[in-house]
Amino acid sequence: MAIISEDIMQEDETSPQQQQVAAAKKDTSSTEVEKKEEESKGRQPNSGNGLDLDNYSWAQQLPEVNLTVPVPEGTKGRSVVCEIKKDHLKVGLKGQPPIIDGELHKPVKVEDCFWSIEDGSSLSILLTKRNRSEWWKSVIKGDPEIDTQRAEPESSKLSDLDPETRQTVEKMMFDQRQKQMGLPTSEEMQNQDMLKKLKSQYPDMDFSGMKMPS
Repeated sequence: MAIISEDIMQEDETSPQQQQVAAAKKDTSSTEVEKKEEESKGRQPNSGNGLDLDNYSWAQQLPEVNLTVPVPEGTKGRSVVCEIKKDHLKVGLKGQPPIIDGELHKPVKVEDCFWSIEDGSSLSILLTKRNRSEWWKSVIKGDPEIDTQRAEPESSKLSDLDPETRQTVEKMMFDQRQKQMGLPTSEEMQNQDMLKKLKSQYPDMDFSGMKMPS
């Protein structure tokens, strides 16, 4: 007759608990990995293609960025510190630590930037982008970033844009749809056409190692 030791019996008795603990740790680890991967790509933008942070929120369209900074009820303009430079933004109240103070994600056109007090309870800041054809990942470098692939231009306002900006927006929307379907973007299609022309003009040349401009 086989003899079962107490150690083996105890191991068998506790093994389901150990399995549950191991499974829980595995789930937690998987969740943490997924969270880090998500953060590395950028966060899901809010409805305005920006983010809602603890001390301010922001939204954007291709030409501009809009910030909303909560301030104490009854705040007057003379109490506000708002320094907008080409590549730096400092916002706060006089005599207090800055609410925002850092290098901008991209340069702005200072002469076309404005700020105002809204209802005495929030500071509204408009930043006009120097480059009107790209999404910002954040307002301040080092702050949480959005996944710009999820940014959505307002189709209803395309008619209000100048021809150059409208063409850029339409191209971005086309490229976004192509990527979602696993198809080549407009730039990749352009590169493919260029490569075909080169091959037809120079059939004896090997273009296999050629890198197309991006």
